[in-house]
Amino acid sequence: MVRVFKFGGASVKDAAAVRNMASILSAYREDSLLIVVSAMGKTTNALETLLKLSEESDHANFERSFDNLKKFHLDIAAGLNENIPHELLLSLESLFDFLHKQLLEKTYPSDRKYDQVVSVGELLSTTIIASWLESQGFRLQHLDARQFIKTDQRYRSANVNWEKTSEAISPLRIELQQAGILLTQGFIGEAPDSSTTTLGREGSDFSAAIFAFCLDAENVTIWKDVPGLLNADPKRFPQTVKLPSISYSEAIELAYYGATIIHPKTIKPLQNKGIQLHIRSFLEPGASPTLISHNCQQDTSVASVIVKDNQLLVSISARDFSFMDEGRLHHIFGKLHHNRIHTNLLQTSALSLSLCLDDREGLADDLIRFFGHDFAVKYNPGLSLLTIRHYREADINPLIESKTVLLEQRSRTTLQFVLA
Repeated sequence: MVRVFKFGGASVKDAAAVRNMASILSAYREDSLLIVVSAMGKTTNALETLLKLSEESDHANFERSFDNLKKFHLDIAAGLNENIPHELLLSLESLFDFLHKQLLEKTYPSDRKYDQVVSVGELLSTTIIASWLESQGFRLQHLDARQFIKTDQRYRSANVNWEKTSEAISPLRIELQQAGILLTQGFIGEAPDSSTTTLGREGSDFSAAIFAFCLDAENVTIWKDVPGLLNADPKRFPQTVKLPSISYSEAIELAYYGATIIHPKTIKPLQNKGIQLHIRSFLEPGASPTLISHNCQQDTSVASVIVKDNQLLVSISARDFSFMDEGRLHHIFGKLHHNRIHTNLLQTSALSLSLCLDDREGLADDLIRFFGHDFAVKYNPGLSLLTIRHYREADINPLIESKTVLLEQRSRTTLQFVLA
């Protein structure tokens, strides 16, 4: 029986967390496990900061931040080992030397450079964890995910070449029979030119689903710091409820609307082969998980609430007051697709198109540059998008009181508000 486990950054954020991970794995010694691991703690954020600093002239601040990241990983290695093994030290030094060179690389386009740099977080994480698990008597092989997940060259959000990926992963069935554990990285893949690509932020969930699909795994478990899939963010809403079971389709909808506990691309390959997904707490590994499967009986039993902050509401209308017809919509969405701008909500009227987007620095200026010649472009920054799945009228007012509703959209199952 093949199981795929995914451990995110919070589950390997320090030496104590890695030890807890090992105690979880001890309960599955009789199973064939493929384990996907993310970067440790907030390493990806730290690498993104280093990228920004590398483009500035503050060399001292860059080197200080680099040294802090290096110390963070060496401290975890030291916390796991009385004496850090020499081989592990050499491996970590090699990865940090590579990282430093990539950060100072000036010839790569920005997206390509991003992937070469940020992917190092996963390589550092699995290098430390593999070394320590082996010292604790676990039989494992440490794999480089880039040898197995093959993608195109769409850096920062690469598309998987499923045929080549399946050809590379399928032989691992034999490896799993010989080694109790195969340990690899999430989030990363390899382009045809052998450069490293990434699958998008939080893409380690997707990596786990890719391996599970190609290995015909029985199930996938994502280990989180929450007891399962909750109907709302517990940091924002104190009265949350665990969803004991939902369908693949419902999970896809929740991920699409912004539920951050599951990467949006994770569900579909599992659904295609009927591979169950478990969301389980690494803090309470014996507790029952949320089960995601074909069973849809409990999909509508609890209303789910999702909030996305830092939203930009944009209104686009033709300068000559002509209709917002199919031709104009085709032009607008073609431009958005080409520039990788995803819409969280859209609404059309006879004369205008309203879009709610994840804001970023310079996005409003980009939209004016893309469309300002032919269209009038107005925007409101700093908004929130509230989504309620399987809403009841009694749920609504407590969530929007004291807020200004700029846009509302309602269907039989989903209610959305853009709020100021």
